[in-house]
Amino acid sequence: MRITLRQLQIFLAVAQSGSTTAAAGLVALSQSAASAALNELESLLGVQLFDRVGKRLVLNDSGRLLLPQARHMLDAAQTIERQFSDPAAGSDLHLGASTTIGSYLLPAMIAAYRRSHAGARVRALVANTADIVDAVVNFEVDAGLIEGPCHADDVHVEPWMTDELIVVAAPKHPIVRARRKITLKMLREADWLLREAGSGTREAVEHALIPYLHHLPSSFEFGNSEAIKRATAEGLGISCLSRSVVEDLIESKKLVELDTPLPTLRRHFYMVISRHRAPSPGLSALLSFCRDWAQRQAPR
Repeated sequence: MRITLRQLQIFLAVAQSGSTTAAAGLVALSQSAASAALNELESLLGVQLFDRVGKRLVLNDSGRLLLPQARHMLDAAQTIERQFSDPAAGSDLHLGASTTIGSYLLPAMIAAYRRSHAGARVRALVANTADIVDAVVNFEVDAGLIEGPCHADDVHVEPWMTDELIVVAAPKHPIVRARRKITLKMLREADWLLREAGSGTREAVEHALIPYLHHLPSSFEFGNSEAIKRATAEGLGISCLSRSVVEDLIESKKLVELDTPLPTLRRHFYMVISRHRAPSPGLSALLSFCRDWAQRQAPR
């Protein structure tokens, strides 16, 4: 392809201004350079694009045929330049998130991202941690945010943010109504409501509690944290969930945070990306935003 964008730019400038002298001023070239570029374009196309009327150059039928195509080409080039001056603008990314992150953190984060990167599109896949890691490995998503340890070999894992886990129960649950200091023995004998196997929350809760309770007697397993907190509020058992998940029901007094002998329970959320993926400018911009957003959420 021998036609250049610069030639098309000069052609449009001549069409707008009516002379190569005026066009040269529009595109910051000398008159001779603008005239040479126009002559070269006409030579490549094998047609004259303008008729000379006095001192003016007026588009002929060949020029009118080229005009919308030239505008389209230059508009497309300008769009490309804008995309890479702001890498996130116009990007279309697919982000995976494990269930707690996807339900309670991701909506606010993506809304903030869209406000600062107009035109960017982010699609979300929300599933348990194991499924999100598989999606990253299989290139079904560009990156993942997970709430449990990652055991895959082909992904880069980066700590993203810290989450606090708390133990909660319904106000009428026997462990609350007993009005006694809660002991490890009482926790060991309680019915626990847990996430399903493969969930990052389930793995994190077991990692945090089993060293102290030795086992977790599960009365029910649920596929998401929302179901667990609602079941806990109905008195079906006690649960250990992210503070961000249960803070609304604590504020409405449908759940009570238990004062237990356990230490402060924290877990890490992680950012994962395939080792075989070269991040695009748009993906790099999104991941950088995720890091900054997590820092802003951290307790002061």
